[in-house]
Amino acid sequence: MSTPLRSLTAAALLLGATTLAQAEEVRVAVAANFTAAMKEIATAFEQATGHSTRISYGSTGKLYTQIVNGAPFDVFLAADQRRPALLVDEGRASAPFTYAIGELALWSADPALITDGAALLESGAFERLAIANPKTAPYGAAAMEVLESLGLAETLAPKLVRGDNIAQTYQFVATGNAELGFVALAQIALDPSGSRWTVEQSHYRPIRQDAVLLDGAGSNPAAQALLDYLQGEAARAVITRYGYATD
Repeated sequence: MSTPLRSLTAAALLLGATTLAQAEEVRVAVAANFTAAMKEIATAFEQATGHSTRISYGSTGKLYTQIVNGAPFDVFLAADQRRPALLVDEGRASAPFTYAIGELALWSADPALITDGAALLESGAFERLAIANPKTAPYGAAAMEVLESLGLAETLAPKLVRGDNIAQTYQFVATGNAELGFVALAQIALDPSGSRWTVEQSHYRPIRQDAVLLDGAGSNPAAQALLDYLQGEAARAVITRYGYATD
């Protein structure tokens, strides 16, 4: 092997070793509504940066509790702004920003059931209506805002079936355990099956979803790299395709 070629090979090996040495793992707590989008984003992020991701999905409230109790996460992608703000106020997080703005939809696996969502809810012509737990899941809280806006919260209370998070709520409807339910529009954005009503924004407060860097993750380059990636064009294109708005 000639000297120049040997030098180039050594440089390439050194560069590869340096890249591997700099590659880190980022541990991410992600709100359940963002599951499908995050899986796609995480794959692209890993390919683009060499970093790896370890992701836990769940309701925002439960993930917040885990973080407060010392769960070893680096980044938190919530389904609201309140929990990230609390973590910042408590000195447990920094650098908050809105990575997605969610929308709520009333969905049924039955393609003929929902023609006018508000009218169907007012009629009460169904046995079970699935929502996420409003105490821990922002999309569940938004669903209750819709029912209150329509004056139906008390009337429909006996028909409500609560999922631990929005992913379980979707499963209740998909499996027929509930005829219809309030889900994140992102969960059905790429699925034309069933019938749906995209709820008018006038019925609930905007679901602004914030991300934060958690305390102790500042020395992990993968954590900041993921937050930067989430604000880039590639991630924003995925987020938009899944039915979210962005700032």
